[in-house]
Amino acid sequence: MGSLSNISPRKLRSDVFSYSYQNDSNTPLVISVLASLIERNLARNERITKNCGWALSGDATTRVFECHETPDMTIQSYLERIFRYTRAGPSVYVVAYIYIDRFCQNHPGFRINVRNVHRFLITTIMVASKYVEDM
Repeated sequence: MGSLSNISPRKLRSDVFSYSYQNDSNTPLVISVLASLIERNLARNERITKNCGWALSGDATTRVFECHETPDMTIQSYLERIFRYTRAGPSVYVVAYIYIDRFCQNHPGFRINVRNVHRFLITTIMVASKYVEDM
């Protein structure tokens, strides 16, 4: 995935508020932005774990997201797949990121890693979809 530094706020705002499902080949820009943010978070958490020599295991509440095997799908392709099959609107992904941020703030021992990111994403997207689209 390329750099997201050339994305204008106006383009992203347009993507979130006026996305049209007419053209099935276009994936909303917000998905690329969310994937980039999550990948940066993963890289930062890997550096923290590597430099400190320890990992926070979290409590039983946060361990429910852990997988036994690491999925081999990238975050970008996983989010695109979720979009393709759920057709959740771009605002759902914005709300999902807010939920991710709030969850991490409320559970300081929790770190997003390659073993929990996929389950964590699908859970937050599902909850965000229920909130945004079922109103």
